[in-house]
Amino acid sequence: MTSPTRPAEPIAWPAGHRAAAALTFDLDAESAVLFEHPGARHRMSVMTHQSYGPLVGVERLLGVLGRHNVRATFCVPGWTALRYPDVVRSIAAAGHEIAHHGYLHEPPTGVDAAAEADALDRGLDALEAVTGVRPVGYRAPMWELSYRTPDLLADRGFLYDSSLMDADVPYELAVSGGSSLVEIPVQWALDDWEQYCYLPGISGTGLIESPAKVLEMWTLEFQALHQEGGCFVLTNHPFLSGRPSRAAALETLIERITATGDTWIAPLADLAHHVRSLDLTPRVLTPPDPMM
Repeated sequence: MTSPTRPAEPIAWPAGHRAAAALTFDLDAESAVLFEHPGARHRMSVMTHQSYGPLVGVERLLGVLGRHNVRATFCVPGWTALRYPDVVRSIAAAGHEIAHHGYLHEPPTGVDAAAEADALDRGLDALEAVTGVRPVGYRAPMWELSYRTPDLLADRGFLYDSSLMDADVPYELAVSGGSSLVEIPVQWALDDWEQYCYLPGISGTGLIESPAKVLEMWTLEFQALHQEGGCFVLTNHPFLSGRPSRAAALETLIERITATGDTWIAPLADLAHHVRSLDLTPRVLTPPDPMM
């Protein structure tokens, strides 16, 4: 029987910071629906619900980030980059990181190994063609990383992944051949999809939360992670949090984070480079045995 790996080590944040925070935005647009519901391409209302992100939400969110001089990470499917190249270029031009988020938002666990590798390569090619920069970070669509994904990422020179959920701080994740990836954990409670998304027959129950309730929940989680010296990683979608009242709530949250004075707010790549500099011992993650 294989024992679970040890917990992640505490992180010493730079310049005397007590904790860290990263604001991330998954620019899925229509791709978040098209992979699992290809027939939805004929549902004009559904498609416009998704296209609101690149057409309206991104500009509003860039304004919020710019007012507070915060650099963020935008995780972009290759398909989205090809459909909205000017939008993706505007994000990069504003100083934000562009990370890999699949090609057509296909979760690695839903495809075979060849298809997973193809989606990685197509996404890389699309993002590099649009921005002129090869991404160093990856986030699995639906956060559904497969156990083979880390090796595929390492083979392609990625620095980090941000899809797993077993720690409050980043850590080094062991991959084959003795190398590692930096893992920057996420969690469902810090994803706006669970709070705001409703698409009939596709996603959600019909309950759409108030931004006031969401702000309270995210503030409490940030305060607790800050107290413990953790890493607060927020995941938003421009078609959801780009709506006016939600963007306003996000701006209030940013104000609360910056008001601590000792929270390092940085893109995921900057967090990953810092973690890599600490020379941590990589953790080994293996599938559990259901028959033990």
